[in-house]
Amino acid sequence: MSQLSQSHLLGIRNLTTRDIELIFETADNFKSIINQPIKKVPSLRDVTVANVFFENSTRTRISFELAEKRLSADVVNFSASSSSVKKGETLLDTVNNILAMKVDMVVMRHASPGAPHFLARHIKANVINAGDGTHEHPTQALLDAYSIREKLGSVAGKKVALIGDILHSRVALSNIFALQKLGAEVMVCGPPTLLPRYVRELGVRIELSVRKALEWCDVANVLRIQLERQQLKYFPSLREYTLYYGINLQMLNSLNKRITLMHPGPINRGVELSSDAADSPHSIILDQVENGVAIRMAVLYLLANRQV
Repeated sequence: MSQLSQSHLLGIRNLTTRDIELIFETADNFKSIINQPIKKVPSLRDVTVANVFFENSTRTRISFELAEKRLSADVVNFSASSSSVKKGETLLDTVNNILAMKVDMVVMRHASPGAPHFLARHIKANVINAGDGTHEHPTQALLDAYSIREKLGSVAGKKVALIGDILHSRVALSNIFALQKLGAEVMVCGPPTLLPRYVRELGVRIELSVRKALEWCDVANVLRIQLERQQLKYFPSLREYTLYYGINLQMLNSLNKRITLMHPGPINRGVELSSDAADSPHSIILDQVENGVAIRMAVLYLLANRQV
């Protein structure tokens, strides 16, 4: 069986193009399984996975937990808000205590960029990054690229615009790396205050007009305004942001072509996306959610079959 080149999934930058293709091929097989009446396979029987979330999460945590249970893994859920972290316990002590319970894999979300990388250097278990600060969110980027491949047949040669809060988005950076590795052209679009300075060094196009971005792209992946990460005021008001960067169905229908609309969630309805756009035939947002389970099953399965 083909194997990933990595023992951990810490970020897209660490993966080869072949790694990504292998994950997609494995996800294809798992997607056919989860659409059958019996959705469970014994692939990870006797493997224990700890979901260690130091930040709030709904979709990612549930998606990982569902993927783990579909693979028959034993699952341990850890929430920092109800743990000894509140008493001052360090990250390493927390995870070592979990590992003492004979956990084989750790899925971790943390507010600090690089936390999963630190963990992977210090523990003997496979580590999956479920989002580290504003750095990376590799499984989200994989499911986004997989969804484009499913909808359009291929990622190579496609024009993908990432629109919104690029500065605070871990999804944006992982998407840029994944899409470029797979041969897509990438554009970022948003207010100048929400575009990081380093973005020019990543080989992407930069556009300040959402209308021009939509006219250019085949796929628009719309990112939410992350108010919880913003320490400063980056634009006058949500109303003004919506006026200049909000996307609605009328705007999509006025284009001279059909584009595919995506969103990693959660959607701020009425801000970056109107409800009529999010629920329109342009949208593959619910397909992304379904594909997230298959992609995470593939990642868990492939990493479990590697020796750390």
